[in-house]
Amino acid sequence: MRVAETAVIIVAAGRGTRAGAGLPKQWRDLAGRPALLRSAAAFDGVGRTIVVLHPEDMARGIETFAGRVTLVAGGATRAQSVRNALETLTGGEVSEVLIHDGARPFASRALIERVRGALADSPAAAPALAVTDALWTGADGRVTGLRARDGLFRAQTPQGFRFPEILAAHRAYRGEPADDVEVALAAGLDVAIVEGEEENIKLTWPADFARAERMLKKRMDVRSGNGFDVHAFTKGDHVMLCGVRVPHERGLAGHSDADVGMHALTDAIYGALAEGDIGRHFPPTDPEWKGAASHIFLSHAADRIAAHGYRLANADVTLICERPKIGPHAIDMAKELARILGTETNRVSVKATTSERLGFTGREEGIAAIATVTLVNR
Repeated sequence: MRVAETAVIIVAAGRGTRAGAGLPKQWRDLAGRPALLRSAAAFDGVGRTIVVLHPEDMARGIETFAGRVTLVAGGATRAQSVRNALETLTGGEVSEVLIHDGARPFASRALIERVRGALADSPAAAPALAVTDALWTGADGRVTGLRARDGLFRAQTPQGFRFPEILAAHRAYRGEPADDVEVALAAGLDVAIVEGEEENIKLTWPADFARAERMLKKRMDVRSGNGFDVHAFTKGDHVMLCGVRVPHERGLAGHSDADVGMHALTDAIYGALAEGDIGRHFPPTDPEWKGAASHIFLSHAADRIAAHGYRLANADVTLICERPKIGPHAIDMAKELARILGTETNRVSVKATTSERLGFTGREEGIAAIATVTLVNR
């Protein structure tokens, strides 16, 4: 059975005037990051991501996403914005598409997978919550009547669709629909309802931002990762350790500059993010990385921390060798690692130990390093 190729469309071309004065709501700060960046980060690893922006926001989008997503200019209406994104997917391998509001920063992976799972049996699926409150009509500040709540649902996103069907539906639709489910229904598509989530709120009013800030404070997500690396001694007059040139009668052998400490730390970060190791991102078979400075790898790992919505709580590197002596250089090493990681020096530790003359490090055949990192959500 062929695996579905998924694309994600984040719709963020509106101006969000109901949220009050200032930046459009999707660009407003939410606990240190733009709300839109949080909305897009929820889909990391799901599939190709397209972010639809107002033409005036394209420069901001280029700076914010730094090439991690495809940016598409929106149209005069939401429907046109979605269609602009859908049209960019034609001719490819996409078989299903998820369409999500850029002002919904709390879509969980479980919710996303429920929508995707429903597409196995239905051409369209969307999350919703059953209405449980009494419903009134009103005018001039007075209740004018009641409405039955049976069979009513509060719609959410992401809304999922088989790609050919929703593309054809949008091409045929005329008017301005409330959402993409309305477009699907107009085309006669069956839409499955999956269970929504109360936390999957849409930022609409100023008070929603205060609520979102409170929710983020309660969401503590801690990740840890370990890294281990070894490099053998070879001819040379120095070693690079944690970004510091240390004089020694021998060098370290490796495809790059063989900075064993920085390699272990980089792998620890990738491990915490479940993104493999250095070899996955910078294959040793690629001549481009031969002799490369290891700060390139660590900088990339640091960028991935931010892209996933985390920050570094601490990093601890232990170098294992008889010589050279690490103590005189440990503080400078910690400072250099902190500089590359963009964090405070007191969050980075570098220390050393020997193996009591045992093993390859005891025989001074090489240097080993162990690193541990802790990441917390922003």
